Amino acid sequence: MKLLNEAKHLIKDNIRDYGMYIALIVIMVTFSVLTDGLFMSSRNISNLLDSAGYIAVLAVGVMLVIVIRHIDLSIGFLAGFLGAIAAILLMHVGLPVYIVIPIILILGLFAGSITGFLVAKIGIPAFVATLAGWLIYRGAILLATEKTGTIIINNDTFNAIGNGYIPSLAVINGVHLLTLLVGALAIVFYIYSTINNRRNKIKYNFEVVSKQIFILQLIFVSAIIGYITWILGSYNGLSWTVVIMLFVVIVYHFITTKTVVGRHIYAVGSNPEAAHLSGINVSKITFLVFGSMGMLSALSGILFTSRLQSATTTAGTLFELDAIAAAFVGGVSAAGGVGKVTGAVIGALVMATLTNGMNLMGVGIAPQYIIRGGVLALAVIFDVFTRKQRA
Repeated sequence: MKLLNEAKHLIKDNIRDYGMYIALIVIMVTFSVLTDGLFMSSRNISNLLDSAGYIAVLAVGVMLVIVIRHIDLSIGFLAGFLGAIAAILLMHVGLPVYIVIPIILILGLFAGSITGFLVAKIGIPAFVATLAGWLIYRGAILLATEKTGTIIINNDTFNAIGNGYIPSLAVINGVHLLTLLVGALAIVFYIYSTINNRRNKIKYNFEVVSKQIFILQLIFVSAIIGYITWILGSYNGLSWTVVIMLFVVIVYHFITTKTVVGRHIYAVGSNPEAAHLSGINVSKITFLVFGSMGMLSALSGILFTSRLQSATTTAGTLFELDAIAAAFVGGVSAAGGVGKVTGAVIGALVMATLTNGMNLMGVGIAPQYIIRGGVLALAVIFDVFTRKQRA
């Protein structure tokens, strides 16, 4: 009974962090029941993760933009435009993939830096500056694809980024061995880092959960990692899209939680004036966040173009709204200063899961938009409610 009460208080006190994880599990179980298990099939889960990859990458970047109390509307068409540039460099110029990808990422960083300069140095409101970028990149896509309309990419290496899977050491009873090994390493790393984090908290007299709850947490999360790994391993294994998405999550989670820059980002988001008075260069942080957003837009464009195996005139349409919705569903606060990288990715998975599950059930496109809009509204209402509760 004592253990159950502690668990209830833990969830209640950390409802912002745990809410979306619980919601994702509930949604997945619901769709699994409604589709007679089809939703949780290995093939469908693999396709779901791949389809969420390019939005999840954007959501990570836009989450940081929202944390510092700004917005970026240009990221969708920037991703589409840079995807078209990648297609042109590959098919018309004839550059190899290992040169094209760095060029696209640098162009994205440059484009994001221009937006950051306009916002941080010139003082143009982010909404206006990025709306201008939305229009510019929309026109740029049309110019880049006006001759052919669609640029087909016949490059197996590039296309493998969005459609390929990590190599297999062996396949045992239809299960991808290397994927299982990666999952096992992920579980070991999770257990080690969590135990190490708990020890550090105890060392500095921070409050921690009881040993029983801590062990249950380790078992539960490890079981989820193992189950997802098994599902993916039973199909074709880990896709390169998932690997790239995980890499982005790990890097940005480290930056936001373990570095000075990360602490400064949240300080600026919580109170820009106080951050400035404490010696933080608010303009520099704003510039860095928008530059990072541009680079992630480029990566998103690469993932989407590779998955589609072509560049089209409509690439990037509504990407920014999907990413912003994912960030809010994942727990970022509209007031700034609150948000997690993992939350943004979970938000992207929640939205992708809703779309995927409703497609399997044959739900029409109109009800799908209404339901997704309702979920977004509920997420923001939940954010407002939790902030009032803490005030």
